[in-house]
This record gives sequence, structure tokens and C-alpha cells, in this order.
Amino acid sequence: MRSAFDFSPLLRSSIGFENLNRLLDIAARMTDADAAFPPYNIEKLGDDRYRISMAVAGFDRSELDITVQENSLIVSGRAADEPKDENRQFLHRGIAKRAFERRFQLADVIKVVGATYENGLLNIDLVREVPEHKRPRKVEIGTAAPAPAATIEGEKVQA
Repeated sequence: MRSAFDFSPLLRSSIGFENLNRLLDIAARMTDADAAFPPYNIEKLGDDRYRISMAVAGFDRSELDITVQENSLIVSGRAADEPKDENRQFLHRGIAKRAFERRFQLADVIKVVGATYENGLLNIDLVREVPEHKRPRKVEIGTAAPAPAATIEGEKVQA
């Protein structure tokens, strides 16, 4: 059983975390069945490189689709209709070839750079590209300028 958490007190004093609120909404709506198929791994390959590997056995490349839309990576699979073969009889059918759609939320600085499909694994490569204006920088601390002397009708006032 899931319990609902109210994160609004945290978000009241935060600036620029609108995506966090959206991510929490998505996580609350997600069911265990959504999280189970297809299985996947997320690997960190280096400081700024990542890979998502999805087990999509039985799917052909033409049945898979990868779309990047704003900060979402959407991977979907639609199995093509198999022709009926009267000579083929399954005693057990455990290879799931059902349609799926898996969504991953990406940070603003994460870019999808490529994908490969080999031996039933779909590998999607990602990199973190931090623009120059978002990189850490030093801010010089200056001295305060002296406050100008107050004047009343052209005469300086002693403070």
C-alpha cells in the first residue's frame, strides 16, 4: 500500500525545481506492472556518460521506437502480427512480446547520443553536456562603495 506524501512545504522555498514536482506525480501514478516490463539497467560508464540497456528479446529493430521529447526519453515496442502457422504448437510461451512504452525523465543537460540493438538488448547511450553558462564559476567579492552624504536643500547633513 502506498502512502501519499505532501512535498509542497519543500517546494515552497525552492526555485527551479518544477521538474521535481512533475517527477513525483509520475512516480505516484506508476504501478508495479509498469515497472516490470521490459526489464532494464541504467549504467554510469564515466563521469558524463550513461547507458540504458533494455531486454527486448523477440522484438525486431523495426518494432522498436526511441523518441526524445523535451526532457523525456520514450522507448516503445509494438510487436508485428505473426502469421498463423498451423504447424507451430507452443507448450509454453514465456517470451513476452507484448506492446510496451517505457518513459525515462532526463535532466536538462542529458542528451541521447545513440542506440544499438544486439542479442536482444537495446542499448541507449547518453551524455551529460553542461553548457558553459551552467558550469560553476567564481564570483569576485568587491568592496562596498561609501554611501553618498545626505543633503537637505543644498546643505550637507552630518550623520
